[in-house]
Amino acid sequence: MSLARRCSRTPCGRPAVQTLTYVYADQTAVLGPLATYAEPHAYDLCAEHSERLSAPRGWEVLRLSSDVRPRGPSNDDLLALADAVREAGRPLPSSRPAPTEETGRETTRRGHLRVLSTD
Repeated sequence: MSLARRCSRTPCGRPAVQTLTYVYADQTAVLGPLATYAEPHAYDLCAEHSERLSAPRGWEVLRLSSDVRPRGPSNDDLLALADAVREAGRPLPSSRPAPTEETGRETTRRGHLRVLSTD
C-alpha cells in the first residue's frame, strides 16, 4: 500500500493536496489542507481538482488557506532513511557461542531445538 494519498476523483491519479468535506446543515463545502488521515466522508483532491471545485446551487464554498504545492520528503525524512539503511547494513553481533564454547552435550533434538545435558 502506498503512503501517498491520491485524488478521490475516479480517473485522476495525482497526489492529493487538499481535503473536501461537506457541512450539510449549513449547506457549505469546506476545502482545506490535506487531513492527517483519510476519512470515509471526506474527499482528498489534487491541486487541479481543488482549484476547479464547484458546489451545488445554493451552497457556499469555504476555502481555507493552505499551501497546495505538493511536498517531497523533508531533510528529516531523508536523514531518517539514511540512518535506517546504515543500521541495516551493520553486521549483527553473534549471540550464539561457537560449538567449542558450548557447555554440555546434545542429548536429543526436536526440529531446530537441541537439548543439552551437563552429564
